[in-house]
Amino acid sequence: MTKAKTLLSAARLRTLPLSISGIIVGSAIAFSEGFFNGYILVFALLTTVGLQVLSNFANDYGDGVKGTDNEERVGPVRALQSGIISDKEMLIAMVITTLVTLISASVLIYISFKDTNLGLSLFFFLLGVAAVLAAIKYTVGNTAYGYRGLGDLFVFIFFGLVSVLGSYFLYTIQINFYVLFPAVTVGLLSVGVLNLNNMRDFESDRRASKNTLVVKIGLEKAKKYHITILVIAMISSITYLLLTFNHAVNLFFLLSYIPIILHLNRVLTNKDPKLLDPELKRLALSTFLFALLFLASYNIFL
Repeated sequence: MTKAKTLLSAARLRTLPLSISGIIVGSAIAFSEGFFNGYILVFALLTTVGLQVLSNFANDYGDGVKGTDNEERVGPVRALQSGIISDKEMLIAMVITTLVTLISASVLIYISFKDTNLGLSLFFFLLGVAAVLAAIKYTVGNTAYGYRGLGDLFVFIFFGLVSVLGSYFLYTIQINFYVLFPAVTVGLLSVGVLNLNNMRDFESDRRASKNTLVVKIGLEKAKKYHITILVIAMISSITYLLLTFNHAVNLFFLLSYIPIILHLNRVLTNKDPKLLDPELKRLALSTFLFALLFLASYNIFL
């Protein structure tokens, strides 16, 4: 495999639908309230994709230099693990991705606020910098929070709250408390994907002293935790539905619960965490399906 193909593989394009789900949901609510700006949508998606690719590169780099990615790891071989990409080359890819992402974020902020609100512009730029740092520090460095069981918290904040609430605010320049409920849904579903990953990698992470939440609490409690957060995720979006219901078509997004419930059953009956690998893709795509159906549920008749 060439270096270019290896880097493309390290970008893990299959994770992108999950990463943009929050943008779709936040945008859907803004659209339903009469706010639409195609430029905001495009640059919000580009910025989010950049952050996700950066996170994937950083994860590959951090786990690679620490030796966490080894022959015991279940899942595809990483770029550094394969030896095709050096740690220096991955660092260069991370720097380039960071610069492109921050440029995209700056354009997004300018489109939203122009030069009329410097305070909000600065706040969102600092939020973008924080997102970049969070993407990098998950596995990189001696203080990597992913090695201390804090990955779930950061995923919930940035994939859920920041993504949904932030994108909604960029369109509307206003706060809507109800938006918190679908933001919690996307955040917890995203945490579920990370939890599956950590359950799958439980043995290799434990041996490498990568103290994820799963390593800290054990597999049985991790399974109960997984079921709990996904149930809360579904309840949260139902709460939003009850608060905003005005047409039967608003029920449409509930169809996305079908694959999630089937997924929960498979996790509940699982005996070997290594066999959970296919469930990562299924839950990620179920989250993306939720976002698309949510968009249709509140905008199909506009």
